[in-house]
Parts: sequence; C-alpha cells; structure tokens
Amino acid sequence: MVLGWVILVLLLGGGLGGWWLDRWLCRRSQNPLRLSRGHWQMEIQKTDHYRWRGQLEWLNPSHRFEVMLPECTVDVQLLSQHDTAGITVKTELISHHPDAPARPDGYWAACIIKTRQRVGLEVTLDMTGADLTGLQAAWVRCQYVTYGPAGWVPREQHVVLPLAFPDPTRTLVSRRSPEGAEILLIRTHLLCHLDDPVSVIKRYAQPHALPGDIVVLGETPVAIMQGRWRHPRQIQPGWLARRLCTFFLPTSSLATACGLQTLIDLVGAPRVLGAFLVGAIAKLLGKPGVFYQLAGEQAALIDDVTGTLPPYDQFVVLGPSRPQTVVEEIKEQTGLGAAIVDVNDLKAVRILARTADVDASLLTRVLVDNPAGNAAEQTPLLLIRPLPPAPPQPPHADHVDHPTAPPPGMESDPDPHGGWRPV
Repeated sequence: MVLGWVILVLLLGGGLGGWWLDRWLCRRSQNPLRLSRGHWQMEIQKTDHYRWRGQLEWLNPSHRFEVMLPECTVDVQLLSQHDTAGITVKTELISHHPDAPARPDGYWAACIIKTRQRVGLEVTLDMTGADLTGLQAAWVRCQYVTYGPAGWVPREQHVVLPLAFPDPTRTLVSRRSPEGAEILLIRTHLLCHLDDPVSVIKRYAQPHALPGDIVVLGETPVAIMQGRWRHPRQIQPGWLARRLCTFFLPTSSLATACGLQTLIDLVGAPRVLGAFLVGAIAKLLGKPGVFYQLAGEQAALIDDVTGTLPPYDQFVVLGPSRPQTVVEEIKEQTGLGAAIVDVNDLKAVRILARTADVDASLLTRVLVDNPAGNAAEQTPLLLIRPLPPAPPQPPHADHVDHPTAPPPGMESDPDPHGGWRPV
C-alpha cells in the first residue's frame, strides 16, 4: 500500500517536473525579438497627399541569444466609406542598424540583433490621390521574420493611424434620458495607441462641458489607446486554451483558443485552470459565474475578434489597465467627473472605475439602454449632464382634493361629487 502511494507520488512529481521542464525549454528556445508600435507623426495632410512617418524599434531582451532578421516588409490597408482604387500608397523602410544600413534599392539586408540591443526602424507612408478626404484610417502591418533558436519564425506588428479628424466645435448629438439627465454623444477620430484619454477628452469633450458634467469612456476605447490589442496571429494557443475554450458559451470571448490564451497570458495557466474547475463544480450546484469571479476582472473584459469597430474587429482587445488611475488623471487635469464603463445591448452596465463625485446609481440608470451603441458609431465618449428635478405642478383650479375618510361628525355624501355632509 505504501509502495503504491510512493509510486503515485513519483509519477505525479515526474509528470509535473517534465511539464515544467518542457515549458522552460520552450520559453528558452523562443526567438525573443520584438518590434514596437513606435511613435508616429503626420507630416503632410493635404486633400491629395498624406504622409505619416513612424519611428519604431527592435528590441532583443535576451541575455543569451542573438536573433537574425532576414526579412521585413510593410503592407497598408486603407479604410474608407468610398472606393480607394484611385489612391496610391508608397511605403519606405529605413533600417538604423549600425552594421546593415538601408539600401537605396529598397532591398532588406539581413542583420543580427545582438543580446539586449535596440535598433531603430523608420517607416514612411505616402498616400496620394485626387481626393483623400474620405479616408478614415490606415492599417499598417509590419511583417518580419526572426531566425534564431526557434528556427524561422514569421512575426508581425500592427499599427492603426487615423486619417479623419472631426471638428471638435461642431454641434453634438443630444438625447434626454428619462432618468433626469441629458446625454451628449461625442464623435472622435479613430483612436489608436498614439492617443491618451486625457488629451482626447480635452480635444473633443471639454469644449462642450459644463460644471457638474460627467465624462464617460467605454472600456474598449481606453484599452485601444493603451495598446492592449493583439492579432490572433500574434497569439500562440497552448494545450490548455485549445481544450478549455470548447466549454464556454459560443457568445463568450473565451470560446476561442486565442481568446482564452490571451487570458492565460495575463493571469497564468494555474489560475485559469483552477477557476475553471471550481467554476464547473459551482455551476453544477446551481451557481453560475464563479469562473469569472476567480479568473480575475480581465476574464469578463476581453473582446474577441468581431467585438468592436474596424479595423479592431480583426483583433483580440483586452480590458484596460489601471482604470481608476485613468479617471483620477482625467478629474485632475480637466475638472470633470469621469467613469470608465462596460456597457452592452443586453442592458448590462459595469462600472470599472469612477471618480468620487460620480453617482454610480445615476450612471447605471442612464446607461442601461446603451446610448453610445455597440456598432460603428465611433462615439467612444459621452457627456452626461444631470438635470435639476422638474418643479411640482400646481393643482388644476377645478380640482379639489378630498380626504379618503370623513372628518369626525361627517359622513360621505351619496353624490360622488358632493364631498362630506353633517351626520
């Protein structure tokens, strides 16, 4: 009997040790080179010529392995409500590698990124055409190949650049809520990693704000501005994600291997597995939703592919980071009460963060019908303006209130309009 337990413990320990060693070797053998989204600047904005220039950076964080970079290309997808056939996009890549400078013929010279080395990459986009004013955004895909311990590994980085900027001073769409508030829908340009919530609010919301107004941001736009979005090709689903995702409802963002792997990358496989096992038992006992309580806040905030407007509908978008810090910065720099919320068309309102002067119950009542919408409205900001209560209406001159019971010594008159009469 004792021998059997010893053998079982050895088998379990050996299995866990082998799994840990395999994971350690997999992480160790990866090509660690990564490309940042970088800093971009719009240098030309004419009706027939747009130019964006970006300063990106390669980083090899490894202390041990060098990584080769044999290929790098860039591709651009234009987003517009009109035909883009007459528009030409010219791209240029300039490597700032000290040992492999850019060539005039555009050929990418293979280079080595040494351990802990940073190397700059300059990308220029020139868009020309008869009329570019209908363009909304440019989706830039930098595709490159790393060659190292993991072999030949294709990788990519994605950047979204806005090309249309609404006039911040224009009249806003206003709706009156039955809950005693006015709702102003604020349209912005297509937000990206170059934006930050405070600057966007100062540009688009503050010109229309009055003292006491509350500025409300959707959780997905905040996450997009923080750069918390990944293309499925950048996600490598593991064994656990591929197995567990089949147990989630089809409408869940965790029902795909990439969606669930995103959560695993955030909180770790042990926590996800533990939350799944405990959640499954709780669900059998009639208590659903335990998995999301145990797996952490991000489990309910991840938006899978198709979860938001183009081109982010091609990506897995995480929940925002440090939402309370974001609303406090908004309050400090704009003076407006602020909140970050997760709202959908199923009348579910979740307040991720709010400043102390924001009434949570009012916010929930006003947002329950999702006034900003879940489609391509491109209104990531709302201004909620609480209205003073309506003054009580005086009674009509012909109306006389009668008590429901007769005074002492009086009885009800048989005539319903006669009031009371002496006994």
